[in-house]
Amino acid sequence: MHKHDRPGGPPGGHPGTGPRVLEDGSPACRLVAWEVTRSCNLACKHCRAEAHPEPYPGELSTREAKALIDTFPQVGNPIIIFTGGDPMIRPDVYELVAYTHARGLICAFSPNGTLITPENAKKLKAAGVDRCSISIDGADAASHDAFRGVPGAFDASLRGIGYLKDAGLPFQINTTVTRNNLASFRKIFDLCERIGAAAWHIFLLVPMGRASGLADQVITAQEYEDVLHWLYDFRKGTNMHLKATCAPHYYRIMRQRAHEEGIAVTPETFGMDAMTRGCLGGTGFCFISHTGQVQPCGYLELNCGNVRETPFPQIWRESAYFRQFRDQSCYKGKCGVCEFHKVCGGCRARAQSMDGDHMGQEPLCTYIPARLR
Repeated sequence: MHKHDRPGGPPGGHPGTGPRVLEDGSPACRLVAWEVTRSCNLACKHCRAEAHPEPYPGELSTREAKALIDTFPQVGNPIIIFTGGDPMIRPDVYELVAYTHARGLICAFSPNGTLITPENAKKLKAAGVDRCSISIDGADAASHDAFRGVPGAFDASLRGIGYLKDAGLPFQINTTVTRNNLASFRKIFDLCERIGAAAWHIFLLVPMGRASGLADQVITAQEYEDVLHWLYDFRKGTNMHLKATCAPHYYRIMRQRAHEEGIAVTPETFGMDAMTRGCLGGTGFCFISHTGQVQPCGYLELNCGNVRETPFPQIWRESAYFRQFRDQSCYKGKCGVCEFHKVCGGCRARAQSMDGDHMGQEPLCTYIPARLR
């Protein structure tokens, strides 16, 4: 399961376009990352899935999957991200996409790119996929393949991207930022522009699961800050949509830089980035596993309920974990008093994986809130 493929965002980078608040006062769900299968042909270092092409036990059946899809409109108008593993391995995935599309929901698709052919690219387009996200974690084959665990993955993904372009299916590039590729940041950005990506989404590594062995690849808090400033500057010279995921501080930095430059943060100046929050886990986004377990995000394995036992809308509205994330008074340390909380929130998964407390302060943040100075 390519975790950083999951919350890569919707077409255009726009969160869901439905209501912002539900009738009971709960926030509307804007994005659902749905792991339709855990099966995958790769063994990426940061991912909980291993190379395993056969179906895992307990995957939702076609009937169960469609019943789940029927409930999505009850929590707003969420964008549905079909992810995995590699969702292309699931035989009925085109049927599930078409079923979702028929309910008026935007469908994003997150394969690793290596299994895309001219034929199935056309099938994805016909089923109603609005955008694909493909992960590229290095500026060349050697660096990307080392991270992905399979020689030839880089060339196969680029070939798959070519087939998406031929089918008229927009694509975005997702990149996990690590110590190894930090120096290649500009080259990866240039590659995205050169191949015609509609968007480039960067993901800051969360060291959990199999990625816990990559603790030495986590960049420092200051490097984190520097990367997000680079991203802010990159956006000025490109037509690609740039987005930081698992990097909630970007939305603080965006406002600080805009203030320094005398720019109002509005949809006219920053698009939907002006309207969203850094960490959406439990507040506008959730993850559903291949067995139906609902979590705040793919990196944070808190069991918020299972759709086989409890209707998804009820989980979204009533989960105790989700209610915590929606209440700033539940946050500890500087996140609990930060004036940027409503636009940031800190990475809950990183707080859990690095400090053992999902409501603790963001471990990789240099900012000192005004109340603590």
